[in-house]
This record gives sequence, C-alpha cells and structure tokens, in this order.
Amino acid sequence: MCPTTVKQLFTYPFKGLSPQTQTCVDLKTGHGIPGDRAFALMYKDIATATPQNHPVSWMKKQNFAMQNVWHALAALDCTYDITTGNLTVRCQGIELLIADTNTEAGRNSISNFFTGYLAASQPSQAAKNKQLKPLQLVGEYNKTRYPDREPVHISLVSQATINHLSEIAGQQIDVRRFRPNILVDGISAWGEFDWIGKQLQIGSATIEITAPINRCLNINVNPQTGEHDINLLSLLQQHFQHVQTGVVAKIIADGNVANGDLAVCLQ
Repeated sequence: MCPTTVKQLFTYPFKGLSPQTQTCVDLKTGHGIPGDRAFALMYKDIATATPQNHPVSWMKKQNFAMQNVWHALAALDCTYDITTGNLTVRCQGIELLIADTNTEAGRNSISNFFTGYLAASQPSQAAKNKQLKPLQLVGEYNKTRYPDREPVHISLVSQATINHLSEIAGQQIDVRRFRPNILVDGISAWGEFDWIGKQLQIGSATIEITAPINRCLNINVNPQTGEHDINLLSLLQQHFQHVQTGVVAKIIADGNVANGDLAVCLQ
C-alpha cells in the first residue's frame, strides 16, 4: 500500500473567494491555518452590529457573500499579497481591482466593488437567501478568522475520492469545487471517512478528524467559469444516498505541513 501524503495545500484569505495554493502551512490549535478565511465580505447591516475585534468569529454563511448563493464569485481570480496587503481581482485575465486591505480607502473600494459586481449578477435559483445588500469588508490578515463551522477546523479530501466522482460525472472534477485545505493522495476513494474519530500525524502537526462534510450548492459551480454546470449534489445523493465529501479536522498539536508530507493515522 502506498503511503498517504499531502498532495496539495490551499488557503482562502477571503472567505467565499478563490483559493491560493501553498507549498506549506502552519496549523495552530484553536485557529486552524493562520491567514485562512482571515477576511470576509459581510453584509453591511450585520457588520455594523457585530464586534470586529474577536480573533475567531463564527457566523452562519447567510451573513456573508458566498459562492453557494452568488456563484459568479467563482469566476473571479482573487489574489491576496501578504507582503503589501493588496487584493487583486481579475476576470479572464483582465484586472478589475487592486486595493489595499490596510487602508480605509482600499477596504471601501473592495466593499463597493463586490457590492456592484453582485448587483450585476444573478443568485442561484435554488438558494434560500437571494437578497443582495451592501457589503462590508471585515477582518485582518493573520489575526482574524471567519470559519465555516464551530469549532474552528481545517478540511481534507482525498484525490481518489475526486477521481471516483469524476468517473461518475463523466468528466474531470476540479478539486476546488470542494474548497479543501488539504488534498491527500495514497488512500482509497472515500477512505477519509474511515479516519473520523481518529487522530493523524500530518507533517509535524497532530489533527483529529471529527466529521464528514455535508455539501451545499457550491460544488455544482465550475470554479473556473462561475457557471452552474454539473449537479454534483444530485449525483452524490443518487449514487451514495448522502451529500458528503471530505472531512473536517481540529488541530490537536501545532505544527507545519508541507506538500509531500506523510499523513499517518495514530489510532
């Protein structure tokens, strides 16, 4: 049997926007990956009533602009530069915005850009919360975090699982549809479900796999085009009688994880 290794690492500096590939990441107890989902596009009426100085602020997705409702967000290539604090937004190679997250003017530019972009977009017809309201950028890199779940977690999925779904769909499925932090290789399709309730040594960190991930409409959206093109939710339900893919984990001991590192089950 081949060893299980880390194939690819992703962080999402802005909750709901495009991923950034990494060669290595730090894992921190109680925080996950510093810099992951550090910023968010929160609806302004919620933001003005919410304290912004707490380092970890879990809130329901309906409080933010998210791809499961506004799938046109997936068509944007959003890159955050940790050195300058600049967010650059492109679409099909065309630069639409460069703004500094460290200045009030820059943050207002980001808020206004995404408010206007979504105003010209159509929400998912199957989404429950389709009302567009003004957005406000919240967060600070490496200090705040807006996780998708409570308690704070990271997410993993196996390459074999993605390959199996690709066979069922009849076309290659982009792993970015599932927005994982860690893509692992060397275990069988759906083998990550066998890790639930167990601890893993991954790189120099220790994590505990806690639950499968119930998926939302976001996996139906092509991360390259922002278009709803494959009904993966229906395929999951049809073939497996569930809508789960990948697993979440909490950090047990701090450490570093790099591409190529081993993932070893400790139990």
